[in-house]
Amino acid sequence: MSDLERYYRILELEPGATLEEVNQAYKDLVFVWHPDRIPKENLRLQQKAQDKLKAINEAREKLRSLKTKHQTISNSPSPSPSYYQQQTSSQKTQPPPKQNSDLSGKDYSRANLSNKDLSGRNLSYANLSGANLSDTFMHKVNLRGANLSEANLFRANLLLADLREANLRGANLIGADLSGTDLRGADLTGARIRSGERLLVKLIGANLAGAIMPDGEIYQ
Repeated sequence: MSDLERYYRILELEPGATLEEVNQAYKDLVFVWHPDRIPKENLRLQQKAQDKLKAINEAREKLRSLKTKHQTISNSPSPSPSYYQQQTSSQKTQPPPKQNSDLSGKDYSRANLSNKDLSGRNLSYANLSGANLSDTFMHKVNLRGANLSEANLFRANLLLADLREANLRGANLIGADLSGTDLRGADLTGARIRSGERLLVKLIGANLAGAIMPDGEIYQ
């Protein structure tokens, strides 16, 4: 079996599935295998869930990279003088979006960014108050000092994100993956992270030094 076939199999998809199908399969499987859905005392299943998530993340990243590259190539026109003459004006007014564009300080308050891929973006000190970020993929995003108060981060993937000094007051973090995030000095006062007594946020390896927890206590 080739690596490509293995990635499709991990995501329980048929070879040739679309990028949208890959993203949806990824979200479904992350929800199913979230370690916080498994009893903490069941160490065997906890380890299995972590291994599953690692494989799911790798498969999604590899297929996304492959499909994005293929789409870019397939959408590229054949180089001809007439084409470039026709497109000169549109290229000036509509430049292609950059994957790593600097969005620091931008105002996205109450914006609907659900299901978007913001991985690797610089959103430091951006205003995302009240924004809908549910199911959004934000792997390694820079949100240092960002205003995320009252934002909906339901099932958002914030793996290895920078959330230092971020304002997360009243944010909905149910189902979010904050594994490996830097939350030093972040304000989580009133943030929703539990259902009853059950913690429903993944915080494996997160740095919470000096963070204000949902109950108002400072994490030591």
